[in-house]
Amino acid sequence: MKKIMFALMALMLPMLVSAQVDLIKKHNGENIKGKVKKIDDYTVIFVYDGEEAEISLSKYAIQTITYGKSGRVEEVTEKIVVHTESDWEKVMIFEEKSYIVGLKKVDEVRGKTGLINFQTGNTGDKKADKKLKMAAAAIGCPFVLMTADKSTVGANSNQLGGSQFIKKGIAYSY
Repeated sequence: MKKIMFALMALMLPMLVSAQVDLIKKHNGENIKGKVKKIDDYTVIFVYDGEEAEISLSKYAIQTITYGKSGRVEEVTEKIVVHTESDWEKVMIFEEKSYIVGLKKVDEVRGKTGLINFQTGNTGDKKADKKLKMAAAAIGCPFVLMTADKSTVGANSNQLGGSQFIKKGIAYSY
């Protein structure tokens, strides 16, 4: 009788242990089994099942987390779908690398205003942002990691049309 009880417990132990594993479902369809350690404003820190090294992953890459201990499902972020350049308003610009960890690098993008323009500084900056987002949207990417943000001043810097805004970034997708 003791052998039967011991055998049943030995068979059930792996099921109990695997029930404690959290399941992270990414927007790209990938599933990660591990243990969620911490959730910050923009990242989720976890360890893979059977490992000890902590891994950081952008919240924007994660659709849901199913907690193994309770079975609770937490919606993390909605998937941002960008099909064409007209979806440019959905594109998000980040300046921190940790915000894009786990997303796929696609291509470099840039947005700039002309050197001769009839816009004030703030308007020119917004126009360069729009062009950067439009470039990312044109290749189907909802995220941009900003790599350069500069403005150049021409001879007529105190008048309209004397400055140019140049923004560069790397476009990311799921």
